Amino acid sequence: MHTGWCFLQMISRMGQTVVRALGLAVMAASSLAMTGCGSVTGSTTFSQLRVIDASPDSGGLDIYASGTALAYNLGFGTITSYVAITPGTYTVQVKPAGSATAVLSTKATLPASKQFTLLVGNVNAGLEGLVLADQSGPAPSGQIALRFLNEATKIGALDIYLVPSSATLLTTSAIATGVVFDTNTGYLNVPVGTYKLYILPTGTVVSADTVPTYTGSSVTYPQGSARTIVLLDTQVTTAPAVQVITANDYDSATATS
Repeated sequence: MHTGWCFLQMISRMGQTVVRALGLAVMAASSLAMTGCGSVTGSTTFSQLRVIDASPDSGGLDIYASGTALAYNLGFGTITSYVAITPGTYTVQVKPAGSATAVLSTKATLPASKQFTLLVGNVNAGLEGLVLADQSGPAPSGQIALRFLNEATKIGALDIYLVPSSATLLTTSAIATGVVFDTNTGYLNVPVGTYKLYILPTGTVVSADTVPTYTGSSVTYPQGSARTIVLLDTQVTTAPAVQVITANDYDSATATS
């Protein structure tokens, strides 16, 4: 292990923001000690923190932990990789890109060998920051673990369907119902397999003519894996709509589909 800065590997889902990599200059007096980028699952020395920007109208954001920059110019729909940091309690601040003034500040206690997500959500006028504990170990044998976060500000309550490849929307019950804005379903264990995600307004009676609010592509989840699925506003339509981004929380080194 070494201390210093590492590059955050940014995964931009909307392609609207180019995230500047963190500098390589070593900060010996920094309160953060970072290892190489990516997951270090199983480490007993470090905690891990990533950031998800789910605010549709806040523009680029700079993220700081107790005064030390974690990310610059983070854009809507962006998920950073996990960064290993020294366990402790931090004041996490969110600032408009290039600004010295924080628009959001929250405390986060990050113990060793745990993974966390800083979720920045809501519209700019009501910006919210929530630190979530992520699943850092496998789902039960033969299962996958999926957590749904509804950060879509305009659409209203939703029902979420996870349809296996052997079934249809008509023959499948919702995995979560009445999912309103700011809902965190927690991790839901389902059998390993290939699924297609559908999202409908709450209370929709599914028929052959039903047009879902959102229809995903088929995704095969490896055994034991854990994922966080975030529901977001869309920015290219005038009518309220939903798009989805998925964060990889955990994969077993020996996982099979």
